[in-house]
Amino acid sequence: MAFKRLIVAGLLALWPALATAQPNVWRKYVVVETGANVDVPSTIFSNEVGKPESGYGTRFLTCDGRANLTVQSVANDANETPSAFLERKHPPRGIVYRRVTPNYFVVSSFRNGLIWYDRCNFAGRIITCVLINYPATEKKKWDSVVTRISNSLASG
Repeated sequence: MAFKRLIVAGLLALWPALATAQPNVWRKYVVVETGANVDVPSTIFSNEVGKPESGYGTRFLTCDGRANLTVQSVANDANETPSAFLERKHPPRGIVYRRVTPNYFVVSSFRNGLIWYDRCNFAGRIITCVLINYPATEKKKWDSVVTRISNSLASG
């Protein structure tokens, strides 16, 4: 009986590691109104929690709420370039990573123990973005996930 309890206690202690070791299941999320799409790891972002603050798309949360992902398409009526749009938004000081091209921008930094990562693609009069926030202490675990999400973002 004590041996069974020891095994059960050991399995319960290992459960968090075993649960995070499972492979990610990815699905294509499509912003219906614009046709923009992105790969989303549904095993990580398992909860859809509503619309973004503006535009079209959705917000996702991890089951424990420690990370979130917003997929969002907004109108670019002024036909702004990525550089002009980013400047108008007044990103916070201390950006750790910044890349601006004629078709997209990426900015990333740290805030309140989280890494925030924003990528916005520009196509015609539509801007489509992924906004990801995740624990800075888990950076290495998230690197490949963020890379795939970012690289898969496509305009409609």
